[in-house]
Amino acid sequence: MDLFVRACIRAMMGAVTDVAAVFGDDYLYFYEDCIDDWHSDRDTAEILGLLEVGRGARILDVPCGQGRITRRLAAAGMDVTGVDLVAAYVETARATPAHPDGRATYVVGDMKELPVPGPFDAVVCWYSSFGYDDDGGCQAALAEFRRVLRPGGTLLIETMHHDGAVRNLTPAPDASAITRGDDVLVDVARFDTVAGRLRTDRTVYRSGTVRRVSFSVRLPTPPEWERWLRDAGFERVEYFAGGGGALEYDSWVVVVRATA
Repeated sequence: MDLFVRACIRAMMGAVTDVAAVFGDDYLYFYEDCIDDWHSDRDTAEILGLLEVGRGARILDVPCGQGRITRRLAAAGMDVTGVDLVAAYVETARATPAHPDGRATYVVGDMKELPVPGPFDAVVCWYSSFGYDDDGGCQAALAEFRRVLRPGGTLLIETMHHDGAVRNLTPAPDASAITRGDDVLVDVARFDTVAGRLRTDRTVYRSGTVRRVSFSVRLPTPPEWERWLRDAGFERVEYFAGGGGALEYDSWVVVVRATA
């Protein structure tokens, strides 16, 4: 089956996201406070605490966005490769000055077909960046993460926790909104209980223009994570609440740690 036909089938299933539209300039504008230096430093400290790797460890950060975590891991003495599907993000990451002691390389690529051979000591997939494809695509990404990890290497995925997201969801027809001055980002969301997907219709009112995009995110339950990761070749699987501590049913964020 050629790539065009696959793309058409996935689009009809409603599981493929226009990454550039969802994570473009509007996303950076409205979520700026969530990815600032303070949050990025905190995220990096959490990652390093969970990885427990020494200086010089080879780490893959995917998707790396504009390199906010890649740069900080490199500054901590790691040899880091950042991969992202959005070429503009990679260009920005490359153009951003790195820490003098940091070693960071950036590559454009898809997590389902990683353009890097490995082996890495760790793979980091942070900030709810997993699940924007259909189940087959999600499982393909996990298989790629395992492929590029050395035996005994660690995978970290931070994303929305199924139970917490459902429990705390503001469902359609109600909406959640982020405001910035006179500009507003409005999300109308519903949870597809059969598919296990959070489906969102987003409308952006910014500088006198209106833009709309729809997307969905797969939120596996812990038993599904366990099955998918075991099928991909991982062994030990652990779960933490975002920010640390034990995962609870109302935790918004889950960090999944798996050993290759």
